[in-house]
Amino acid sequence: MENLLTLGERAIFSIMGLASVIAVAVAIDRGLIFRHNMKIGGLIFGDIVAKLRSGDVSSLGGYIKEYPESAYARFAAFINEHFSAGERPLAHLMEGKLIEERIFLERRIIVLGTLGNNAPFIGLLGTVLGIIKAFYNLGTLGNTGAEVVMRSISTALLATACGLLIAIPVVMLNNFFSKRLKNIMQNLEILSREALAASAKSENGI
Repeated sequence: MENLLTLGERAIFSIMGLASVIAVAVAIDRGLIFRHNMKIGGLIFGDIVAKLRSGDVSSLGGYIKEYPESAYARFAAFINEHFSAGERPLAHLMEGKLIEERIFLERRIIVLGTLGNNAPFIGLLGTVLGIIKAFYNLGTLGNTGAEVVMRSISTALLATACGLLIAIPVVMLNNFFSKRLKNIMQNLEILSREALAASAKSENGI
C-alpha cells in the first residue's frame, strides 16, 4: 500500500509540473496575441472609425496587408468585402464575423480557467494521499517512525502549496486575458455599428 501511495504522490507532482508548463505556454501564446491586438488596435481603431464615417470604405482593405494578425484589420477587411451587400445582410454577416473573432481570441483561455479551478483540488488530493501514507507509517512503525511520519505530512502539505502556487497566477492571467478579450470585442462591436450606419447612409444616398 505504501508503494501505491508513493506512486500516487509522485503522479500528483508530475501532473502539477505538467500543468505549470501548459499554463506558461498558454500565457505566452495568448499574451502575444492580445498584446499585438491591443497595440495595433490603438493605432488603427480611430482611423477605421473615421473612414467609415467619411464613407471611405474602399480603403479599409489595406489594413489586412500591413497587420494580418490583427482582429481589427481582419474586421475592417471583412467590412470592405461585404459592404456592398446592404445594411441588413451586412448586419448578419458581421454578427458571424464577431463570433469568429471571439472564438479565435479566446482559444486556449479555457485551459487557464480549467487549471486555475482544478489545481488546488489536485494539490489537495496529493495532501490526502500524503496524510494517508503518514498514518499508515505511524500504524506500521509506531513511535519509532515519528520522523518518517513528519516527512510524509510535510510532503503532503507541499502538494497543496504547489496547487495554490499554480492556481493563483493562472486565475489572475485568466481574468486579465478575459478583460482584454472583452475590450477588443467591444471595439469590434463599435466598428460593426459604425459600418451599419455607413451602409444606411450609402443606401439613402446621404
